[in-house]
Amino acid sequence: MSGTKQPAAAAPQPNPPASPPATPAPKAEPVRAKELAAKIASKFPEVKVDYMRERRLKVTAPSSKVKDLGTFVRDELGFDHLDTVSAVDWIGKNEFEIIYFVGSASKPGLEDFILAMAERIPRDDPVAPTLIDVWLAADYNERETHEMFGINFQGHPNQSHLFLPEDWNDIPPLRKDYVSPGR
Repeated sequence: MSGTKQPAAAAPQPNPPASPPATPAPKAEPVRAKELAAKIASKFPEVKVDYMRERRLKVTAPSSKVKDLGTFVRDELGFDHLDTVSAVDWIGKNEFEIIYFVGSASKPGLEDFILAMAERIPRDDPVAPTLIDVWLAADYNERETHEMFGINFQGHPNQSHLFLPEDWNDIPPLRKDYVSPGR
């Protein structure tokens, strides 16, 4: 069929205008670090505020008060979730700093807020109270901190090895004075 013209392709039609985006549900007003620090300080005057950011707060409590502080921030402030536990070996100060990072999965305004609760203990007698009865998630995290730093969590039901071999006979590997035999 030579000489027969093919119909021209139709010009693309413009897309209809998009409907305006749905208005998101209003979020709860974020809880400010300053407000939380004031609530903690009013209940625990011995607690020191280390730093404040819009969505972060770090406080340091005496070891004798850390369990009471944990119970307070869980029950009164809504920090119902323990994210992790870590430690820092301040070898020059002969101290360990244990830090509990807690958040909230249920309280509006705290969804993305992280509270770091710290305590300092002597390096030559590394004993701290367990917070397993405040946050059950402390179980695994305290075991790991015990294994890697040698910190004993008083009252913890099981501080057996998680990662290191059962026959490990060296100092805990995350202490600053640990020297790897392979170095």
